[in-house]
Amino acid sequence: MMSGVDGALPRSTRMRNRNRFKLGLFGMNCSGSVPTTAPERWQARWPENREAARLADAAGIEFLLPVARWLGYGGLTDRQGTSFETLGWASALLAATQDIVVFATIHVPLVNPVFAAKSAVTADHVGRGRFGLNVVSGWNVDEFQMFGAQLLDHDERYAYTEEWISIVKRIWSETEPFDFSGKHFQVKQVGGKPKPWGETRPLLMSAGSSPAGRAFASRQVDCLFMVINDDTKLAAEIAALRSGTPGLGVFASGHLMCRATVKETKDYYQYLVHDKGDWEGAEAIIRKRLAGDSRSLPREQLKAMMERFISGGGTFPVIGSYDEVAATFKRLADAGLDGMALASVNYVQEMPIIRDELLPRLERLGLRAALR
Repeated sequence: MMSGVDGALPRSTRMRNRNRFKLGLFGMNCSGSVPTTAPERWQARWPENREAARLADAAGIEFLLPVARWLGYGGLTDRQGTSFETLGWASALLAATQDIVVFATIHVPLVNPVFAAKSAVTADHVGRGRFGLNVVSGWNVDEFQMFGAQLLDHDERYAYTEEWISIVKRIWSETEPFDFSGKHFQVKQVGGKPKPWGETRPLLMSAGSSPAGRAFASRQVDCLFMVINDDTKLAAEIAALRSGTPGLGVFASGHLMCRATVKETKDYYQYLVHDKGDWEGAEAIIRKRLAGDSRSLPREQLKAMMERFISGGGTFPVIGSYDEVAATFKRLADAGLDGMALASVNYVQEMPIIRDELLPRLERLGLRAALR
């Protein structure tokens, strides 16, 4: 069970329920979670987002986690080229739902902390305490250039983010105006009303695989959003993460593709990835992510990476029959993972599979309780 850092009181939301393995929808504010030309691919229009959120809320899904994106990746599908800004998106979906937790994702160098604190509180009151904030230090050179912002050296980004989140937390908690003087911020007479909902603060999440990123998470946030590179080593990795921060929530991102049988799943995979996949777009994504270094990769390795991106954006693959997917979640939960945010080819069309097939299987495996 997650416990708040820095003495923060825990909130009674779905993110703190007793389910061993929590589930979220990942990146549905952006088009093309799966970069395929198949006609059912996600377009990220507002009615689709609202419907998916309401279906997830009714099914008992714990959270919605968006991607902060300003430019797409090109290719035939321009993956994530259409996107909703996440603070406004979160407020609107909190108003349209009842119990699900909705995160906003912020690239902290692109948003002033005083503005972010006020916007977050607004969303928090709309959702009556169901808002969460995912703080990201940034990596996309093209997007930073679009804003005229400086992309700092890797570890220095976390020093910047540490100052940023410290200011936000003080705005949320302190009753008198304060000054802050750091390396990256010098602000005076800072304050803000109202405070977050219910004399607590929003749930905080960050992503990080580097030592600097994980050290920041252990000090400042409630949940770490990790990348699973090798699930055979996951248990040891999670144990190490929690060794200094026992209450740290540990989550990961994945891409879901499942059908009733192994054959049906393989056939659908063939259709989405090999028959309709945007291979040009996948290569563009990899080259951007690796800042050009992908040219030195062996062609077979590059092809394997491209296939993984086409099948779901390069996150952890959760692909198989209903029973196989349930068994994968059981294995991840047994390794200590608290839950997973899932991308899919179409969130509205796939929700019946999650609700009617996967959730009952997870209940039978003891990972979740039936929604009451």
